[in-house]
Amino acid sequence: MSMQLLRRKFTVEQYHKMVDSGILKEDDRVELMRGEIIEMSPIGTKHAACVNRLVNLLIHLLGNSVILAPQNPVVLSDNSEPQPDVTLLQPREDFYENAHPQANDIFLIIEVADTTIKYDREVKIPLYAEDKIIEVWLVDINQQCVEVYREPATNGYLNIQKFTRSESFSIQAFPNVNITVDEILGQ
Repeated sequence: MSMQLLRRKFTVEQYHKMVDSGILKEDDRVELMRGEIIEMSPIGTKHAACVNRLVNLLIHLLGNSVILAPQNPVVLSDNSEPQPDVTLLQPREDFYENAHPQANDIFLIIEVADTTIKYDREVKIPLYAEDKIIEVWLVDINQQCVEVYREPATNGYLNIQKFTRSESFSIQAFPNVNITVDEILGQ
């Protein structure tokens, strides 16, 4: 007879209470995904450089038309609070001081992956689709490409495009802003 192990799922509220009580530290590299606390991978130099490149590029291209939030949490449901590598948010005077951004505040989520590509594709991106994030980019450092996900549906994104070196594309919310894969990945 096989025994099924029960898992204890947490809400965002319980997750925050763990930080407040010291069970989790504010600088712990964890995120809440579908009620489970997931330890995030260490950030390597190529990953960090790509995030830095994206931050500089997007600030230069979009200026004050967005709030750019690198590696900050977003609340997607009562049991998910991921920390995307880069999030483009609708501007707000309080800069989200009173609450983390939610799905309707988000123009774009960007995940940068080298060692976490499978997890990002199979866990995070489907979660983003379920929560109606209008656009997600997956920057695949190993394959030197950017996958663009648009048109969220309950079973995933309906529109998925892959761009490689020397190709360009735009941000759905800012169609006049073109970006090349080379600008994201570096020369």
